[in-house]
Amino acid sequence: MAPPAGRRLSRYLPIVGLIAALALAYALGLHRYISLEFFLDSREDLKEWVADHAVLAAAGFVLLYAVLVAVSFPAASLVTVASGFLFGWFAGGALTVIGATLGATVLFLAARTAFGDVLRRKSKGAIARFAEGFRDDAFTYLLLLRLTPVLPFFVVNVAPAFFEVSLGTYVVTTFLGIIPGSMVYAFLGSGLDQALVNVGEGEVAIADLVTPQMTIALVGLAGLAILGVVLKKTVLRKRAG
Repeated sequence: MAPPAGRRLSRYLPIVGLIAALALAYALGLHRYISLEFFLDSREDLKEWVADHAVLAAAGFVLLYAVLVAVSFPAASLVTVASGFLFGWFAGGALTVIGATLGATVLFLAARTAFGDVLRRKSKGAIARFAEGFRDDAFTYLLLLRLTPVLPFFVVNVAPAFFEVSLGTYVVTTFLGIIPGSMVYAFLGSGLDQALVNVGEGEVAIADLVTPQMTIALVGLAGLAILGVVLKKTVLRKRAG
């Protein structure tokens, strides 16, 4: 027996709410404030405010990051870099992991409520094989996708909602899997101040942006990319086979 029309429509409310929030953010001009130019212009004021209101700033950052991830606002990398500058690489990376996990979980639940059973019924071909990978070992499969840049962050946030991944598995693998990348970007932000000092007021050269912190961060990103290629050609390919 089919559920009432009202119930069928109500399951779309969470995802509609997230889309409406994203549209509202752009309508209010949030994209102008969460931008590299605005951050660089106001970085010292922000850092001073964070120093004076550490607890409130940390809670506000986690909430902001969670909202950005939940509505899929395209500024996660910039905000993660900013976290390293404002809070230090370790605290900034930790706050990023918490906020990103919360936001991704909200998006996961909204997508699962709205579309999960529909896609499961119609999944064929590549989608069906993708679903089989999740069913065989959801924890390992999702953790690998989180640890490596095989797929965009948004895709990995939403895809498990369609393939019967449990909420517990999703939360744990998201939390663990995004730690390396978050720490690398936060570490990159911790060296931003020195890089800008090196640049000064003169003409900017590529060499001026290179600091020991940024070098380590870029090596870390390269390591993640290489790991992604290796795992894609070994573990994930064997699963597909």
